Amino acid sequence: MTSSTSSTVTLNINGEKHTLSVDHRTTLLDALRERLDLTGTKKGCDQGQCGACTVLVDGRRSVSCLQLAVASGEREITTVEGVAEGDRLHPVQQAFLDLDGFQCGYCTPGQICSAIAVIEEHAAGWPSAVTEDVRPQAAPPPLTPEEIRERMSGNLCRCGAYVQIVQAVARAAGESRTETEESAA
Repeated sequence: MTSSTSSTVTLNINGEKHTLSVDHRTTLLDALRERLDLTGTKKGCDQGQCGACTVLVDGRRSVSCLQLAVASGEREITTVEGVAEGDRLHPVQQAFLDLDGFQCGYCTPGQICSAIAVIEEHAAGWPSAVTEDVRPQAAPPPLTPEEIRERMSGNLCRCGAYVQIVQAVARAAGESRTETEESAA
């Protein structure tokens, strides 16, 4: 039942459509966790500052604690639960696992979603604040540790696993480049 303070919204999450009646003030994060039981996305600061709630919306990073569920209808939302392909982990997930890119694991889902977007943004040639040559005709900069740290700076890790996180992102980016090169051949 809807009222003047609620609406029915259809959320496309991890390839499945979910129709919910939500209060207009309900965040995407609360809809995911409280209404759809997708608890991989974590609630950290609830102010958009820690990145624990990062999900992909239409392939781009979004802190779900600041996005309203009613504004998310008909958009492609991917949570950490939706990044693997069946039993095969996403290359970013595998790299985090292989390189211990986590300690307590609380921030890891947001870190993984952010890292997936970082790799795609870099491959598309998007500059960061530390990119030296930002001219449109310049090739994407090397994905150095400095570039990775800057691009991942919106995701905090209280345990301090940053060294392993940077290594995991670099490894996954290398694997993504290799897969792209193999597909083009």
